[in-house]
Amino acid sequence: MKTQWLDRRIAAPGPYLALCLSPDEFKAACKDIKCAPPPFLATPQAQATAHVFEHRGKTAAIVCISDWQGRNPVEVAGLLVHEAVHIWQQYAADIGERYPGAEQEAYAIQSIAQELMSEFARRQSHHA
Repeated sequence: MKTQWLDRRIAAPGPYLALCLSPDEFKAACKDIKCAPPPFLATPQAQATAHVFEHRGKTAAIVCISDWQGRNPVEVAGLLVHEAVHIWQQYAADIGERYPGAEQEAYAIQSIAQELMSEFARRQSHHA
């Protein structure tokens, strides 16, 4: 199973980013960046989790979402935006940015969320 790493344009070079829709995809992504996979979701109650690792000296973020089949697309989008915020927070911390500008933060979260949503939509079109 090949991991689809998404665009890193958040900032040059932004974090590695992937979306995993199953535990098997998550294990493959972790293998790709040579790390041991933690549990697919952070807690049993979680519907999505952003896992953050270091890969080749850069942040690698893998977003996992469960039980997405048949969900309202707006709910899925909300989960992906939520995880995008966590990825941005980690990236800002990684580069030592304690007080990012409001526009910088908004554009970064928008970019991450759009990448995740585009990948989710692409994957849905292949399942149809």
